[in-house]
Amino acid sequence: MKFIKPAWLTHSGEQKDFEVYSCHVSPDGARLATAAGDGHVRIWSTEAILQAGDPNHSKPKQLCHMSYHSGTIHTVRFSPNGRWLASGADDKIICIYAIDANPPAHSASFGTNEPAPVENWKIVRRLIGHENDVQDLGWSYDCSILVSVGLDSKIVVWSGHTFEKLKTLSVHQSHVKGITFDPANKYFATASDDRTIKLFRFTSPLPNATAYDSINNFVLEHTIVAPFASSPLTTYFRRCSWSPDGNHIAAANAVNGPVSSVAIINRGLWDSDINLIGHEGPTEVCTFSPRLFSKQEISPETTDNSGYSTQALVTVIACAGQDKTLSIWNTSSSRPLVVCQDLAAKSISDLAWTPDGLTIFASSLDGSIIALEFEKGELGFIAPLSENDKALQKFGVNRRGVGVVEDVAALRLEERSKAGELRGAEGRMGALMGDAASNPTPVLNGDGNTNGTSTPMTGVTSTAPAVTNGRSPAQDTPAPAPAVVKDPNAEKLEAMKQRVTITKEGKKRVAPLLVSSSGTGLSSLPQSQLMAASSSNAPNDAPQSILDLSKPYDGLPRGGLAAMLLGNKRKSVALEEDEQDDQANKRAAAGGANGPIPIMVNGVNGVEPAIPLLPENGVVPTPEFIRPAVVNPAMSVSQVRLAVPKVRTHILRSLDRGALPSTSGTNGTINGAEESTKAIDDVVFEAQNPSNPSQMRDPSKISASKRGVNLWQDFLPRAVILVTGNKNFWVAACEDGSIYTWTPAGRRIFNALVLEAQPVIIECRGWWLLCITAVGMCYVWNLKTHGSPHPPVSLAPILDIALHSLGMHTTSAPGVTSAHLNSTGHIIVTLSNGDGYLYSPSMYVWQRLSEAWWAVGSQYWNSNDSSINTLQSTGVGPDSRRDGVTTSNISAGIIPHLERHTTNEVLLKGRAYHLQRLIKSLLSREGFEGFESGVSIAHLENRVAAALQLGARDEFRIYLFMYAKRLGAQGLKTKVEELLKTILGGILQDKTEGEKGEGWLSEDDKLCGWDRKELLKEVVLILGKFRDLQRLTVQYSRVLGMDEDENEA
Repeated sequence: MKFIKPAWLTHSGEQKDFEVYSCHVSPDGARLATAAGDGHVRIWSTEAILQAGDPNHSKPKQLCHMSYHSGTIHTVRFSPNGRWLASGADDKIICIYAIDANPPAHSASFGTNEPAPVENWKIVRRLIGHENDVQDLGWSYDCSILVSVGLDSKIVVWSGHTFEKLKTLSVHQSHVKGITFDPANKYFATASDDRTIKLFRFTSPLPNATAYDSINNFVLEHTIVAPFASSPLTTYFRRCSWSPDGNHIAAANAVNGPVSSVAIINRGLWDSDINLIGHEGPTEVCTFSPRLFSKQEISPETTDNSGYSTQALVTVIACAGQDKTLSIWNTSSSRPLVVCQDLAAKSISDLAWTPDGLTIFASSLDGSIIALEFEKGELGFIAPLSENDKALQKFGVNRRGVGVVEDVAALRLEERSKAGELRGAEGRMGALMGDAASNPTPVLNGDGNTNGTSTPMTGVTSTAPAVTNGRSPAQDTPAPAPAVVKDPNAEKLEAMKQRVTITKEGKKRVAPLLVSSSGTGLSSLPQSQLMAASSSNAPNDAPQSILDLSKPYDGLPRGGLAAMLLGNKRKSVALEEDEQDDQANKRAAAGGANGPIPIMVNGVNGVEPAIPLLPENGVVPTPEFIRPAVVNPAMSVSQVRLAVPKVRTHILRSLDRGALPSTSGTNGTINGAEESTKAIDDVVFEAQNPSNPSQMRDPSKISASKRGVNLWQDFLPRAVILVTGNKNFWVAACEDGSIYTWTPAGRRIFNALVLEAQPVIIECRGWWLLCITAVGMCYVWNLKTHGSPHPPVSLAPILDIALHSLGMHTTSAPGVTSAHLNSTGHIIVTLSNGDGYLYSPSMYVWQRLSEAWWAVGSQYWNSNDSSINTLQSTGVGPDSRRDGVTTSNISAGIIPHLERHTTNEVLLKGRAYHLQRLIKSLLSREGFEGFESGVSIAHLENRVAAALQLGARDEFRIYLFMYAKRLGAQGLKTKVEELLKTILGGILQDKTEGEKGEGWLSEDDKLCGWDRKELLKEVVLILGKFRDLQRLTVQYSRVLGMDEDENEA
């Protein structure tokens, strides 16, 4: 054994050498990387170090140095393939370096004594993910991931291919100071000051894996506590190591009673029955030699027919720490092989073996770097690398953790599943790139499409043949031409592309079409309202995604605000003539040579001079409201008290809920002739209450007008506070709690409907009418059938009355922000606390569909699937004016609407702060390791149940596929089996007489409007790629005849 300590092997400074915190040897053994407090990573030649005593050795000593960190560097690690070098520092940054084949572009740095670099190492990535010092790094043995740990108590997993952050694990309660990987590539272990070592099971991610793909990867497997019950918290590191045969973990800074030790943890049971005792102070680092050793030299007599050793192989481990002592042990002896005391003046910070297992490097906080070179046979005789592979075979090395293929049918099913997922990904990419062939027109949820097709889902193959470049795979077989479905947006988009605009110089130009204008899906941002059905006459309260660029917006004249107030005295620039410009659309010359530029506005025919407004002489503006409504005495004893609308002078309701007639004068124009025509042809329902207090007893006037012509009018003896209506009827609610109804022609339908309190919300849809009173009672009537689906129901349960009525005094509860009806008369209510509710008329109970719990705890919140974005709302809001309503279009978009409302009320307004802190603390608590995954699965189950209850056909299919994919990724066999059996439902069961089930338990062949067989086929395809579930999925694929279909194809 030789000790080698060259004087030049330091991170030297002006006053003293800097502390060296880390060292590591490259996989080829040619380079030693060191990191120190000077913020430099230095790469040394190991040959030069080992030949330091040879005066004839003239090769370069320092190969390169990098200084990309702004603080002390705590760790440096080569990747096992030798391609990358990673370093982490107290500037919270991780730097990734790679060697460049080109020679260095510069010589020695100016003003320093640094030698000229020999190798050209360049920084390729800077990884930002920690909130405090990065303390240690570790690469998986296949280089698929890089794991970093730090003083922020976090473990961050990075992709070893793209260096994208895959996952952040916050399971430790204190600083994390060590990381080691299983050589079988199944686990990694982290050591922390919370006196635990936590083991995480992982599957090597694919090169293109994203954070979403890693949701179910890197799962906490076990927590080891016993050896560290009273370990000191004074160590700078807790660098642990995994043995090369995969059987043991060596954990630094363990204790055995009052004595410091190194704990040897057994794989499988994860217990510790061996302790390496002898160090006088806490150990900070321990590392196994990468090779296995034997007591006798490997020879033909000691090997079997396969070339493997018949001897018992042992591992060698080196330990060091604050007692400045290095000890080397092997697993065949209870005493150390080597003990080197006072190896350095301060504690030893890191150890690194060379790949051949004969040399170990030690770095110390006194700035020294020492090499110990062993002679052949001193530690034992080195076994060939094949022995390492043989020892790891029993742990499944080089096999991905996906199980074994059951049979040929399972492999075929897996290939079909992956092919469908790839097609779905290519379709989404084609849609993003504007490929018309891969961007189908979105289908409204309930367009009368009964063939069961919808927007393709990721992981599901479409039953229709794919079309490539406009040709079908079955092009040789003649088939009847399908009916061409005319896209209602195509003509509008084509007109947008050809619109001519007037530039500010007066020239005609074709207005450019925004890229976002050609999309027909909704925005993924939270919206306060739902989009109505895309009918030509349907109203639309949400902002349009297509921007009208036919004419410029009103703006300031040239010269800015000063020109508008005082006029522009600068000389006007003469405009160039354009042969194709019409003289009428040119901007007129600005007065004389020195005259001011007139103020122009955008008129119907282009740019026109502004017309001054006439002064308002004697015009009194209409007051906001006249007076508060008279409160009903029932309010004083009611547990629910909602705010009553105030009595106003005018209450207007447009039939199309579009722009009301403008009264702003000649300057008020509506962009586009189509909008102007719609506004003119619209019917306006108006209620006028007496505005003068002396006329309080006068009746209120009800009228309907079109194009300014009064269609009909009526009078009511009481003040009107709310109105609503659609193409089927008009409704007015009065101050005394009575409701009046009229036909579109003005004929009264019913006698006055008298309620116990004033209406505060009144909505209509189709023939349904909803009224919510001030005491929280909800009434629903069908004016066509003269009936009601259920008795009046109170809002008290969803307003938390049981909680807010416990005290002696009235307290504030959540408020109602909106109330809607779907096409079958179901009540949809949203509250100010973000919750969304549905009243089930068949079960006579409120059901909560959306709440802050899912928004904070679920990984699927705000997951804007492309299929979800194409679902336009026909479920709530104005009537879609369809002649017939089928079960497939009654509730499209309600669940996304409720979840967007929860996002707006809770997340965007910061009301979920305490709930977020609670869940964040739960994630790192013992016993809550699967909390986030459990909440996410429960959220998907909540979505599926809500879509089934609402009869939302397309949403049910999308959410069901998302749920199936998550169950497959989690490997929840019991739930998967139950799901498949439930979808199969009445297909194979005998029809029983007596009580019939509904929903999942219905005995018919349809489930939420979908054929059960088709649903089951697509779910089986999604689950087909998960090998752990193939015993289930193959059985169902055979029952459904999927193998036969493929053989025939």
